[in-house]
Amino acid sequence: MASSSLCLPSPPLKPFNRLSSPSRHAISQKFLAPQQANTAIRTSLAALPSSNLWDEKMVEETRRKILEKYGNDFSEFIKEPSSKTRKQKKGRNQRGKPVGVVEEIETTTQEEKPPRTTHKLLQVLGGKARRRKLLSPAGMDVRPMMEVVRGAAFGILQAAGGTPASLRPGRWLDLYSGTGSVGIEAISRGCSEAHFVEMDPWVVSEVLRPNLVTTGFLDVSVIHMKRVESFLDYSEKFPDKDKKFDYISITPPYMEVDYAKLMDQMSRSPLVGEDCFILVEYPTRTTMPETCGHLIQIVDRRFGRTNLLIYGPKWAEKKKRKA
Repeated sequence: MASSSLCLPSPPLKPFNRLSSPSRHAISQKFLAPQQANTAIRTSLAALPSSNLWDEKMVEETRRKILEKYGNDFSEFIKEPSSKTRKQKKGRNQRGKPVGVVEEIETTTQEEKPPRTTHKLLQVLGGKARRRKLLSPAGMDVRPMMEVVRGAAFGILQAAGGTPASLRPGRWLDLYSGTGSVGIEAISRGCSEAHFVEMDPWVVSEVLRPNLVTTGFLDVSVIHMKRVESFLDYSEKFPDKDKKFDYISITPPYMEVDYAKLMDQMSRSPLVGEDCFILVEYPTRTTMPETCGHLIQIVDRRFGRTNLLIYGPKWAEKKKRKA
């Protein structure tokens, strides 16, 4: 008997149905790797419109729903405030309608400067306050006149004035005073009073005034907390008895002053007395005028990178030659 094979019909194939949206989210949440899930989150968030097109509250709520759907805490995805500030700029598009353009501008935070300190490296060289220590800033923002230059300057002034042991009594004006070492030296050597012009409030309160208190010269001193240029302009309003000075010292920061303009202003200043001496400290390779008003050059001496120039009346030059 021949064998026969029975062929059964194969069951019909069921059509593949795409998973519904909730099932797809459940599978993604359960089986996707963390990195893939994060990629899906970023892709969903990136598809959201920017906040300048949608209401910010609506966008934030949509982001919350997406993050919670993947089992994430919305609070962990809140951005911390950055160092950028948003600035709204108004402009116009091609059709002439006003549009808003948001630009991000970097804000630079200023570093806090270290506190300024002082030290006692200066001293009075001669006179009644000789060897008294003076305060000076520890940094390089204030550069006092070197002691060797200061000693030479007062030696020249005393010889030119005809009194080698001390200065002729008179009034001293210390411009760009800083520590006040020049004006204090003048009082110590015989000047009756001194005026100090300094614009830095910290230098005035922490250096200049304490130096005047330490030497005992505060009662015969006047401090003008002004810029030198402003002081020279304002000096025209001084009473006649307070206008003229017998000595003027000019020791500015080299890189912050135009010597040509400064000396021109001094030559026209009512502060310069008839027999006044003007002491100027200036850097090398700087051209200085031969005269300052009615005063002539008496001495121009070099100390390394510093030059010392003294203007004075004509009779003082003759006395210096005889000496």
